[in-house]
Amino acid sequence: MIRMRADAQRNYDRLLEEARQAFIVHGTDVALEDIARHAGVGIGTLYRHFPNRYSLMNGVFHREIDALAARAEELTTAADPTEALTSWLYAIAAHSTLYRGMAAAIGEASDAQMPACKVLLREAGGKLLARAQREGAVREDIRIGDLLKLTYAVVQAAEKDPAEKGVFRRLMTLMMEGIRVRTPAPGTRAAPRDERPATATAASAARGAHA
Repeated sequence: MIRMRADAQRNYDRLLEEARQAFIVHGTDVALEDIARHAGVGIGTLYRHFPNRYSLMNGVFHREIDALAARAEELTTAADPTEALTSWLYAIAAHSTLYRGMAAAIGEASDAQMPACKVLLREAGGKLLARAQREGAVREDIRIGDLLKLTYAVVQAAEKDPAEKGVFRRLMTLMMEGIRVRTPAPGTRAAPRDERPATATAASAARGAHA
Protein backbone atom coordinates (compact mmCIF):
# COMPACT_ATOMS: atom_id res chain seq x y z
CA MET A 1 0.00 0.00 0.00
CA ILE A 2 1.40 3.39 -1.05
CA ARG A 3 1.37 5.97 1.73
CA MET A 4 0.70 9.64 0.99
CA ARG A 5 2.99 12.45 2.05
CA ALA A 6 1.84 14.21 5.22
CA ASP A 7 0.61 17.30 3.34
CA ALA A 8 -1.20 15.21 0.75
CA GLN A 9 -2.88 13.20 3.53
CA ARG A 10 -4.02 16.41 5.20
CA ASN A 11 -5.52 17.65 1.93
CA TYR A 12 -7.23 14.30 1.40
CA ASP A 13 -8.74 14.30 4.90
CA ARG A 14 -9.87 17.95 4.61
CA LEU A 15 -11.54 17.27 1.27
CA LEU A 16 -13.43 14.30 2.69
CA GLU A 17 -14.63 16.27 5.71
CA GLU A 18 -15.66 19.29 3.64
CA ALA A 19 -17.41 17.04 1.12
CA ARG A 20 -19.30 15.26 3.89
CA GLN A 21 -20.54 18.55 5.36
CA ALA A 22 -21.41 19.91 1.92
CA PHE A 23 -23.36 16.77 1.00
CA ILE A 24 -25.34 17.05 4.23
CA VAL A 25 -26.12 20.74 3.89
CA HIS A 26 -26.41 21.20 0.12
CA GLY A 27 -26.89 17.68 -1.26
CA THR A 28 -24.64 15.41 -3.29
CA ASP A 29 -24.86 17.62 -6.41
CA VAL A 30 -23.02 20.49 -4.73
CA ALA A 31 -20.33 22.12 -6.88
CA LEU A 32 -16.96 20.40 -6.45
CA GLU A 33 -15.24 23.78 -6.78
CA ASP A 34 -17.01 24.90 -3.59
CA ILE A 35 -15.79 21.83 -1.73
CA ALA A 36 -12.21 22.45 -2.84
CA ARG A 37 -12.39 26.12 -1.88
CA HIS A 38 -13.71 25.39 1.62
CA ALA A 39 -10.99 22.75 2.05
CA GLY A 40 -8.38 25.37 1.22
CA VAL A 41 -7.10 23.64 -1.92
CA GLY A 42 -7.42 24.09 -5.67
CA ILE A 43 -9.81 22.09 -7.80
CA GLY A 44 -6.80 20.33 -9.37
CA THR A 45 -5.86 18.95 -5.95
CA LEU A 46 -9.39 17.62 -5.49
CA TYR A 47 -9.28 15.86 -8.86
CA ARG A 48 -5.88 14.34 -8.11
CA HIS A 49 -7.37 12.63 -5.08
CA PHE A 50 -10.87 12.09 -6.49
CA PRO A 51 -11.08 11.89 -10.31
CA ASN A 52 -14.87 12.43 -10.34
CA ARG A 53 -17.88 13.06 -8.12
CA TYR A 54 -18.57 9.35 -7.64
CA SER A 55 -15.02 8.80 -6.43
CA LEU A 56 -15.49 11.54 -3.84
CA MET A 57 -18.84 10.11 -2.75
CA ASN A 58 -17.30 6.68 -2.30
CA GLY A 59 -14.58 8.21 -0.14
CA VAL A 60 -17.11 10.04 2.02
CA PHE A 61 -19.47 7.09 2.46
CA HIS A 62 -16.89 4.30 2.78
CA ARG A 63 -16.64 4.20 6.57
CA GLU A 64 -20.40 4.48 7.01
CA ILE A 65 -21.01 1.69 4.50
CA ASP A 66 -18.56 -0.49 6.41
CA ALA A 67 -20.62 0.18 9.55
CA LEU A 68 -23.83 -0.79 7.75
CA ALA A 69 -22.20 -4.01 6.54
CA ALA A 70 -21.08 -4.76 10.08
CA ARG A 71 -24.63 -4.13 11.30
CA ALA A 72 -25.94 -6.64 8.77
CA GLU A 73 -23.50 -9.22 10.12
CA GLU A 74 -24.73 -8.60 13.67
CA LEU A 75 -28.35 -9.02 12.59
CA THR A 76 -27.73 -12.47 11.07
CA THR A 77 -28.17 -13.93 14.57
CA ALA A 78 -31.37 -12.00 15.42
CA ALA A 79 -34.33 -14.13 16.49
CA ASP A 80 -36.68 -12.94 13.73
CA PRO A 81 -35.01 -12.97 10.29
CA THR A 82 -37.67 -10.79 8.68
CA GLU A 83 -37.43 -8.18 11.40
CA ALA A 84 -33.65 -8.28 11.07
CA LEU A 85 -33.91 -7.60 7.33
CA THR A 86 -36.44 -4.81 7.96
CA SER A 87 -34.24 -3.16 10.59
CA TRP A 88 -31.27 -3.21 8.25
CA LEU A 89 -33.18 -1.68 5.34
CA TYR A 90 -34.41 1.07 7.64
CA ALA A 91 -30.77 1.73 8.58
CA ILE A 92 -29.90 1.97 4.88
CA ALA A 93 -32.74 4.43 4.37
CA ALA A 94 -31.74 6.51 7.40
CA HIS A 95 -28.19 6.76 6.05
CA SER A 96 -29.49 7.85 2.65
CA THR A 97 -31.73 10.56 4.08
CA LEU A 98 -28.73 12.15 5.82
CA TYR A 99 -27.34 13.16 2.42
CA ARG A 100 -29.96 14.77 0.17
CA GLY A 101 -29.68 13.37 -3.34
CA MET A 102 -27.65 10.33 -2.30
CA ALA A 103 -30.44 7.87 -3.08
CA ALA A 104 -30.85 9.28 -6.59
CA ALA A 105 -27.09 9.29 -7.19
CA ILE A 106 -26.76 5.65 -6.16
CA GLY A 107 -29.71 4.68 -8.32
CA GLU A 108 -28.14 6.31 -11.37
CA ALA A 109 -24.60 5.03 -10.75
CA SER A 110 -23.10 1.78 -12.01
CA ASP A 111 -21.53 -0.84 -9.75
CA ALA A 112 -18.08 0.36 -10.85
CA GLN A 113 -18.89 3.98 -9.95
CA MET A 114 -20.32 3.23 -6.48
CA PRO A 115 -18.83 -0.11 -5.42
CA ALA A 116 -19.18 0.48 -1.68
CA CYS A 117 -22.79 1.63 -1.84
CA LYS A 118 -23.88 -1.03 -4.30
CA VAL A 119 -21.67 -4.13 -4.30
CA LEU A 120 -20.72 -4.21 -0.62
CA LEU A 121 -24.26 -3.55 0.57
CA ARG A 122 -25.71 -6.23 -1.71
CA GLU A 123 -23.27 -8.76 -0.26
CA ALA A 124 -24.08 -7.74 3.32
CA GLY A 125 -27.84 -7.55 2.91
CA GLY A 126 -27.94 -10.69 0.80
CA LYS A 127 -27.10 -12.76 3.87
CA LEU A 128 -30.07 -11.35 5.77
CA LEU A 129 -32.41 -11.92 2.84
CA ALA A 130 -31.19 -15.48 2.28
CA ARG A 131 -31.78 -16.33 5.93
CA ALA A 132 -35.33 -14.96 5.83
CA GLN A 133 -36.00 -16.95 2.65
CA ARG A 134 -34.62 -20.16 4.17
CA GLU A 135 -37.02 -19.66 7.08
CA GLY A 136 -39.89 -19.40 4.60
CA ALA A 137 -40.76 -15.87 5.73
CA VAL A 138 -39.84 -13.97 2.55
CA ARG A 139 -40.72 -14.77 -1.04
CA GLU A 140 -38.04 -16.70 -2.90
CA ASP A 141 -38.22 -14.52 -6.01
CA ILE A 142 -36.99 -11.43 -4.14
CA ARG A 143 -33.39 -10.27 -4.67
CA ILE A 144 -31.40 -8.00 -2.39
CA GLY A 145 -30.74 -5.63 -5.30
CA ASP A 146 -34.51 -5.24 -5.70
CA LEU A 147 -34.92 -4.33 -2.03
CA LEU A 148 -32.11 -1.79 -2.11
CA LYS A 149 -33.53 -0.15 -5.23
CA LEU A 150 -36.97 0.02 -3.63
CA THR A 151 -35.52 1.44 -0.42
CA TYR A 152 -33.70 4.18 -2.33
CA ALA A 153 -36.88 4.87 -4.32
CA VAL A 154 -38.83 5.31 -1.08
CA VAL A 155 -36.19 7.77 0.16
CA GLN A 156 -36.44 9.72 -3.11
CA ALA A 157 -40.23 9.85 -2.83
CA ALA A 158 -40.00 11.19 0.72
CA GLU A 159 -37.41 13.79 -0.35
CA LYS A 160 -39.64 15.05 -3.17
CA ASP A 161 -42.65 15.50 -0.86
CA PRO A 162 -41.28 16.45 2.57
CA ALA A 163 -44.56 18.11 3.58
CA GLU A 164 -46.45 14.81 3.48
CA LYS A 165 -45.94 13.41 6.95
CA GLY A 166 -45.53 9.68 7.34
CA VAL A 167 -45.02 8.91 3.65
CA PHE A 168 -41.62 7.32 4.28
CA ARG A 169 -42.86 4.89 6.92
CA ARG A 170 -46.01 4.04 4.94
CA LEU A 171 -44.07 3.19 1.81
CA MET A 172 -41.45 1.18 3.70
CA THR A 173 -44.21 -0.77 5.47
CA LEU A 174 -45.92 -1.42 2.15
CA MET A 175 -42.67 -2.66 0.64
CA MET A 176 -41.92 -5.04 3.51
CA GLU A 177 -45.46 -6.39 3.57
CA GLY A 178 -45.19 -7.10 -0.14
CA ILE A 179 -42.17 -9.39 0.21
CA ARG A 180 -43.57 -11.61 2.97
CA VAL A 181 -44.80 -15.13 2.29
CA ARG A 182 -48.56 -15.27 2.87
CA THR A 183 -49.94 -18.16 4.91
CA PRO A 184 -53.38 -19.32 3.65
CA ALA A 185 -56.19 -18.73 6.13
CA PRO A 186 -57.42 -21.84 8.03
CA GLY A 187 -59.78 -23.93 5.92
CA THR A 188 -58.66 -22.45 2.59
CA ARG A 189 -56.68 -24.14 -0.14
CA ALA A 190 -53.77 -22.43 -1.87
CA ALA A 191 -54.38 -22.35 -5.62
CA PRO A 192 -51.86 -24.25 -7.78
CA ARG A 193 -49.62 -22.06 -9.90
CA ASP A 194 -51.29 -23.13 -13.14
CA GLU A 195 -54.81 -22.68 -11.77
CA ARG A 196 -56.46 -19.58 -13.18
CA PRO A 197 -59.88 -18.02 -12.58
CA ALA A 198 -62.57 -19.30 -14.94
CA THR A 199 -63.08 -15.84 -16.39
CA ALA A 200 -59.41 -15.61 -17.31
CA THR A 201 -59.51 -19.09 -18.91
CA ALA A 202 -62.62 -18.18 -20.90
CA ALA A 203 -61.10 -14.93 -22.09
CA SER A 204 -57.96 -16.74 -23.21
CA ALA A 205 -60.02 -19.28 -25.13
CA ALA A 206 -61.98 -16.52 -26.81
CA ARG A 207 -58.80 -14.79 -27.95
CA GLY A 208 -57.55 -18.07 -29.38
CA ALA A 209 -60.75 -18.58 -31.31
CA HIS A 210 -60.45 -15.18 -32.99
CA ALA A 211 -56.73 -15.39 -33.70
